[in-house]
Amino acid sequence: MKKAVWLIAAVLLLAACGNASETKKDSFTTVDLADIPVLQNDGAIVLDVREVDEYEGGHLIGAVNMPLSKLQKGERYELDKDQKYVVVCRSGNRSKTASEILFKEGYEVTNVSEGMSKWQGETE
Repeated sequence: MKKAVWLIAAVLLLAACGNASETKKDSFTTVDLADIPVLQNDGAIVLDVREVDEYEGGHLIGAVNMPLSKLQKGERYELDKDQKYVVVCRSGNRSKTASEILFKEGYEVTNVSEGMSKWQGETE
């Protein structure tokens, strides 16, 4: 009987250790504007979720435009689940919503807390 108890305890301990090493990310990360260049250098693409006219008025160098209104309709053209994205908008509200949508669908996203209204760097 004692051997059975020890065996069960050992199995439970090993199972717990196995689960501890498998950490599932349950939310996306949020960063400041200043972190964008570092993330771009690490291979992330800036995903600007403002509307087309806002994007055309000036956007981060290399940013791709994918308006939140299109994401909410289920349009995901040109997005790759193997690609990392940094999501930005004008003030931080739309990027958070877009990040929530994309994260739930399995995209690797990082939200930017501030938006283009505070960006001091170059734009194109």
